[in-house]
Amino acid sequence: MIKTFLILISIQTFLLASQQIILVVSNDFNSSGALMECYEDGKRVFTTVGVNIGKNGLGWGLGEIKLTQKDVDPLKKEGDKKAPAGVFKLTNIFGYENKKNLHMPYLYASKILICVDDDTSSNYNKIIQMTKNEPKSFESMKRDDNQYELGIVVAHNKSGIKERGSCIFMHVEKSKNAPTVGCTSMSLDKLKQIISWLDENKNPILIQIPKSSSQEILTLFPQLRASKLLN
Repeated sequence: MIKTFLILISIQTFLLASQQIILVVSNDFNSSGALMECYEDGKRVFTTVGVNIGKNGLGWGLGEIKLTQKDVDPLKKEGDKKAPAGVFKLTNIFGYENKKNLHMPYLYASKILICVDDDTSSNYNKIIQMTKNEPKSFESMKRDDNQYELGIVVAHNKSGIKERGSCIFMHVEKSKNAPTVGCTSMSLDKLKQIISWLDENKNPILIQIPKSSSQEILTLFPQLRASKLLN
């Protein structure tokens, strides 16, 4: 009973601490597109825009809060081309420039910076510098295209549970309306706007859900009651 109480207190503290919220809502678990709103202190900032999510839609991920899940709902797994649904912290900005003057920790995407997607590795779902003992499978953070020119690290599956998905980011879209293999993408201009706004001291989070979870999110985050995406 005491443990349950402490968990509830921890969740409430987390909810109250989150002053910046990026809200992404899709029609259902199968949609590869969604709409995005941004909020600070309960007020919407920027305009509502369309974003791209996983080619195969959404699957429940591992985030800060476990939302209500039906037995028939899909779970996010490695290689399923689904973006994770849930509530996730946003921890870092990354990009191709060596330095950025931002209010979030910044990772320079050098040629030796990788994200490990080999779930047999002790570094599974971690962004690390390449070593001689390279993992069997990884993603280079310095791509040959512009998709990682700028990006945001989404703290999905922080414990690195095997097969539950890795290397989840918000990044530059491949092209307009082009779905991803599990991330959330948008135009470079929109991403720049959001990255300039994010502030680690305001505990930014991503809430990414199907429309069917709207009422639960409104209960947990009443500061989003003005959202047209949830009503």
